[in-house]
Amino acid sequence: MKLNVTAKIFIGMALGIIVGYILNKTLSPEPIEKWSDYLNLLSVIFLRMIKMIIGPLVFSILTVGIAKLGDFKLVGRIGLKTLGYFYFATILSLITGLIAVNVLKPGSGMQGKLPAAGAATGVETKKMTLDNFFEHLIPESIFDALATNEILQIVVFAIFFGIATAAIGDKGKVIIKGLDSVAEVMFKVVGYVMEFAPYAVFGAVARVVAQKGLGILGDYLYLIICFFATLLFFIFAVLPAICLFAKVPYWKLLSYVKSAIFLSFGTASSEASMPMQIEKLKEYGVPERIVSFVLPLGYSFNLDGSMMYMTFATGFIAQAYGIDLSLGEQITMLLTLLITSKGIAGVPRASLVVIAGTMAMFDLPAEGLILLFAVDWLLDMGRSATSVAGNAVATAIVAKWEGELETA
Repeated sequence: MKLNVTAKIFIGMALGIIVGYILNKTLSPEPIEKWSDYLNLLSVIFLRMIKMIIGPLVFSILTVGIAKLGDFKLVGRIGLKTLGYFYFATILSLITGLIAVNVLKPGSGMQGKLPAAGAATGVETKKMTLDNFFEHLIPESIFDALATNEILQIVVFAIFFGIATAAIGDKGKVIIKGLDSVAEVMFKVVGYVMEFAPYAVFGAVARVVAQKGLGILGDYLYLIICFFATLLFFIFAVLPAICLFAKVPYWKLLSYVKSAIFLSFGTASSEASMPMQIEKLKEYGVPERIVSFVLPLGYSFNLDGSMMYMTFATGFIAQAYGIDLSLGEQITMLLTLLITSKGIAGVPRASLVVIAGTMAMFDLPAEGLILLFAVDWLLDMGRSATSVAGNAVATAIVAKWEGELETA
């Protein structure tokens, strides 16, 4: 019996835990670092291959989709619906994280593990402004955007390019046909690259287990349980409720994108599964032009798992230091994150950067961020997978609103 991608990813994760645990228990720190570097190569190679694909894939399929629409008003209408849903989903995910941290109180037992006052976090606080948001939005050069995988900038250029291509009529058909072929080639490349995914998951999991060991999970067990319970509640309660209201068959959708979710979980990268998710959403019944427009935007504007983490982690740190945030302060925090989180795409360790900025606003100890470092890798796996599920729902719902969801 031939194993599917999901089964292979699960096997890769299981073997990664076993190999990482053996290395952690049998080797001294120096050899562990050496082996960790070797194992990390598997993950690095895969993620670099994914990044190699994403730029050309997004540009080609989005340009073709926009050109076939040929109507700036239609593009604008779909764009407004997409951004409207993104803000709705962001509010829900922020509120979910905020309620969970207040009910479960994961930071209440951390007083004995507080870092030293003034300890360096290594995370630079980044203040988001309207100016640098638009600077990040509009590309100076499409070639620079493609080279650095600035998805949002690629989307902006592709929209203009697609509309202009449609506007020149018959002359543009040659370009559309060529880019359509490019998209088909890139999907073929995706098939080749995905064969390496289980090895990447194995390497990523084995590396962190070898370095950190499974023992560290005991110290943070309650935090881990609380956060993952929050993520699971969002995936299995909040998202199904949204789909029920929108009349989108959620469980069928989840069955199509589950391999993309597990891939992002294993690699702790939502981007890693984007090419696979594009294909799975098309198989589910979402038209290519909707997938190619909504999904890339979602990776900049609709990271539900990261949104929950921001309110949850900030509340966790406040609880660890015995600081009570009033209802008014928590609402202010939520509204602040609603705005600042949308301009943070492309910033390394984006969630931690935003959390650091939020903590500064409410005079929370900056060194409290260190409390998250030990298990951030594991929490990142969960929030990446949740963001993939959230973007699948966003794409399906926009297609439903446009009357183009071709599934029962």
